[in-house]
Amino acid sequence: MDSKRVLVVDDNDKNRKLVRLILQKEYEIIEAEDGEQGVRLAGKTVPDMILMDIQMPVMDGSEALKQLRANEITAKIPVIALTSYAMMGDKDRFLEEGFDGYISKPLNTRELLEIVRKHL
Repeated sequence: MDSKRVLVVDDNDKNRKLVRLILQKEYEIIEAEDGEQGVRLAGKTVPDMILMDIQMPVMDGSEALKQLRANEITAKIPVIALTSYAMMGDKDRFLEEGFDGYISKPLNTRELLEIVRKHL
């Protein structure tokens, strides 16, 4: 059985490393440092899921999501917002933008695994 691929898009190396450590036993991890790189990699590798930071240089997660949804190759990939925006209403806002789920930082390792498994 092929392992599922998860693209982690986050400009913070420590966050990418943490996600990789949590998920690499069950999933193949692909990494990108900003939204533009994430969109490009998603088009090439067509991952099974994308974990997308919101605040990034070059292209933020919301713009990257719009571009992913506009491309028929990547339009159906589940994209989970991975963000430090954890104020009241933020989760609803990201779901309204079209994200398939929401995980707030700092990461809860159990929550991360549960959400990834649910969407895969």
